[in-house]
Amino acid sequence: MRAPREVLFGAGQRHALGRVAARLGQRALVVTDERLAADGDFRMMLAALEAEGLAVQIEAGTLPDVPAASAEAAAGRARGFAPDLVIGIGGGSCLDMAKCLALLLTHGGRPQDYYGELKVPPPVLPIIAVPTTAGTGSEVTPVAVLSDDERVLKVGISSPFLIPTAAICDPDLTATCPAMLTAIAGADAMTHAIEALTAIRRAPDPLLAQNRVFVGKNTVSDRFALEAIELLWHALPRAVEDGEDVDAREAVMLGALKAGLAFGVAGTAAAHAIQYPIGALTHTAHGLGVACLMPYVLAWNRPAIGPELAAIAAAAGLDEASEVIPALSAMFARIGIPRSLGALGLDEGRLDWVAEQSCGIARLIQNNPRPISLDEMRQLVGTAFHGDRSLVH
Repeated sequence: MRAPREVLFGAGQRHALGRVAARLGQRALVVTDERLAADGDFRMMLAALEAEGLAVQIEAGTLPDVPAASAEAAAGRARGFAPDLVIGIGGGSCLDMAKCLALLLTHGGRPQDYYGELKVPPPVLPIIAVPTTAGTGSEVTPVAVLSDDERVLKVGISSPFLIPTAAICDPDLTATCPAMLTAIAGADAMTHAIEALTAIRRAPDPLLAQNRVFVGKNTVSDRFALEAIELLWHALPRAVEDGEDVDAREAVMLGALKAGLAFGVAGTAAAHAIQYPIGALTHTAHGLGVACLMPYVLAWNRPAIGPELAAIAAAAGLDEASEVIPALSAMFARIGIPRSLGALGLDEGRLDWVAEQSCGIARLIQNNPRPISLDEMRQLVGTAFHGDRSLVH
């Protein structure tokens, strides 16, 4: 298991930010985006930092998908301030930006120097993550995802040293999330939990966790994943349909947190691998793509994940494992997730390219419980495009 040193969860926990930060540093770089920088809760958290005697500089230039060039420019702006602490407040992109800035301000260079796994030297500046959406789990994971104009696909920096020192998860901060954002983020969290639960289980090896960031499923990650699935299955539709349902908001944020703890060690698999090229082509939200793909990937993996499907059925309150895939598809449709890649906007002429690119993301494909050849990937992607799970063999 890998996790932050401290996780504070619950309504009102944002008010602890000043005290938590004062234990970690005296000069805080606060990373957010332009919209949140004007938010009342954000200004209140800044005041709490200043009341504890911290010097504060705001970096409000976070853009969706964190362009690598924007992170490099933000690091340049922050160096003169010489922060000893980085605080990310916002959605997944703000938290990933905070991780990247903590890395660049500690070790210098460009984001490109650290792409891949285990290329971050220890330590980096302490990071506090304060999510305002419930989905990515970035507040507890070892990954920062960026986009790079030099590459077609998103890229990741993966290292245990990027796990925030503290995560402050206050579901009140999600209360103003629009219904569609709630749905997309929550569906992303559900996909994290399912792919963590159904990831490959590797043979025990004392050096496995030293040589890989994502090591595959284990007993601890399975428990977090199943708890996340149970929470999200029952609460996500309620949170989407009634944004003022505070119990549902809390359950969804807790589900996203537990899903992050699960996939932060177990990793994700084929649905995420396929989404990377699809996202690059369609410019649609990551959560839409992975959720759209999840029923088809589960159908492909079904021969290898019988016990996991039975466990999901129990967590979801279903009678049989055979009900999981159609029930998941129906739940996603209920909250507005497209049922096919065609409905997502993918051009049918790009299916072969998507299959080739997906197979090239080895770290995720190798984590899938059932191997997928290139020809099989073409079939899987084509099936998801047309929206017919009966074609998955």
